[in-house]
Amino acid sequence: MKKEARILICYNSPVSIFPVYNGKPGEYSQSGIDLSEYSFVTQINNIVEMLSSKYEVVESFAVNRDVTSLINKLNSFQPDAIVNFVESVEGVTNYEYCVAALFELMGFEFTGNTAVTLGNCLNKLRTKAILKSYGIKTPEAITLEPDEVLTKNKIRLSYPLIMKLEEEDASIGISEYSVVKNFNDLKKHFDFLKKTYNKKIIVEEYIVGRELNVAILNGKVLPISEIDFTGLPENLPKIVTYDGKWIENSTYYNHTKPVCPAKLSSRIKNKIEKVALEAYRVMNCRDYARVDIRLSSENIPYVIEVNPNPDVSSDSGFARAAAAIGIDYTSLLETITNLALNRKRNDTINQAV
Repeated sequence: MKKEARILICYNSPVSIFPVYNGKPGEYSQSGIDLSEYSFVTQINNIVEMLSSKYEVVESFAVNRDVTSLINKLNSFQPDAIVNFVESVEGVTNYEYCVAALFELMGFEFTGNTAVTLGNCLNKLRTKAILKSYGIKTPEAITLEPDEVLTKNKIRLSYPLIMKLEEEDASIGISEYSVVKNFNDLKKHFDFLKKTYNKKIIVEEYIVGRELNVAILNGKVLPISEIDFTGLPENLPKIVTYDGKWIENSTYYNHTKPVCPAKLSSRIKNKIEKVALEAYRVMNCRDYARVDIRLSSENIPYVIEVNPNPDVSSDSGFARAAAAIGIDYTSLLETITNLALNRKRNDTINQAV
């Protein structure tokens, strides 16, 4: 039986703003199309169909810079809950939390994390500061402005290092060139990143070890996933690149395979779950999130990212982790949607008391 609820699925209308997305210079680059956004949009109709089997009225809306259009849609549709899949607005990730803030200001309940949590987690250095204040291990890092004049004295970190765009996700800008072993390599890649993206760059100590993804649903840890780099050429760093996520038949795509559940001893598994849940808690996450961890050769877990708005498409790692404990994709979407509906119901009860 369908629930009497009006559900609006909001997602970002895909727009490409960078000449290169996979972080590779010159002839090694693919065209400037953000496949992470286009990939998700192809699934929207299926998501609408799945949720329509559970709720009376379900519609979708592509969010862009026309804020008036979004406000008018919200006012006319009056959703009981918004399924918030907005990760950027016309390619600008800083607007991710602004959309959530608009939902909050207008009094609409939505799935996923609050505007404050989205904003804090988007800023990788701020996330690190919060994690470290609670004693959670995360690699040492600094940020560089695109107009920075680089000197060796500014890089007071231990090589090898990994370079990322500070306020981007979906592995945008991450490639085998991201891991640098000396200042000359760092300077060369810094010049490429600033010219290509003109954004702040985070330089982080690279943790040699295993890459683990911890999906958390409503405060409960799902089976841990590990990225298996078996077969990756020895000269390439074992990291999750843009190619590995989105460019089919690339070297990284063919040798970046998720294994869920990961093969971990009970002791290490418990340690990782504890760290991930603590990171989820201190960043004030709710509903669902993913915590990415590098497990060092000494079996020390380092949190490298808290993703408060992870990809939850049908072929995503999050959906795979849910499936590992018997939660099919429709049930996952329903669970996430119900979390927002329950908040609305509780708010209504509290206002009536």
